[in-house]
Amino acid sequence: MSTKKLAKQLGFVRKRSQPSTGQKKPLTSNQIFPYLIVIDFESTCWRERNSYGQEIIEFPAVLLNTATGEVESEFHTYVQPQEHPILSDFCTQLTGIPQQQVEAGVPLHICLSRFSRWLQTLEHQRGVVFPRDQRAPVAEQRPCAFVTWSDWDLGVCLLYECKRKQLHKPAVLNSWIDLRATYRLFYNRKPKGLNGALLDLGIQFSGREHSGLDDARNTAHLAWRMMRDGCVMKITRSLERTKPLFGNGNVPG
Repeated sequence: MSTKKLAKQLGFVRKRSQPSTGQKKPLTSNQIFPYLIVIDFESTCWRERNSYGQEIIEFPAVLLNTATGEVESEFHTYVQPQEHPILSDFCTQLTGIPQQQVEAGVPLHICLSRFSRWLQTLEHQRGVVFPRDQRAPVAEQRPCAFVTWSDWDLGVCLLYECKRKQLHKPAVLNSWIDLRATYRLFYNRKPKGLNGALLDLGIQFSGREHSGLDDARNTAHLAWRMMRDGCVMKITRSLERTKPLFGNGNVPG
């Protein structure tokens, strides 16, 4: 018997994931987090290289139920850039966000305040609690983690914009799941962007690429598919010195 055939029998070789046929039953009962909140910012950008700090111009978040795969709630706000208020043509072409859209938006500190109120609503209505809460969850509480495609959204973009503008950033946004890194480890292959990761699993991107809300919805769809394939979502990155209560053991030192 060949080594490869023996390894397959022992379960050491993962079969390459095939496109979903709709017959697969969810395998998500072992998830640490009953809920995930997927975030995907769009920010100011320029075709040419420069030293400008990027500012968030679209702030979307979608609440994913990990037991059903349903998106149960969404938060979405356009944000006014303050440091460089005029969007570049490149930025508008990439994101589809016109100048008048951001001018009708709100400054980042107001956006963060509204986002915090949305989180409070989820806590009251669904019992959502976050990893930084060191109290053990009681029966009616549902642990929740944030998910992003890479560390850029929460580890670079929001972090440094809040530092530059001296804004208070909600502490719950200090830990998250990097779905790109999780995908790479679980399937043992490097994805070619979010769309490439979806296509590898036979999933068509729905909506417009680089629309923050569409990107967040598609990232949630990808996370759900990965959980159905047996992936357990765990915190991959934390800005806190102490490890979060839920899903610890996955936070780099």
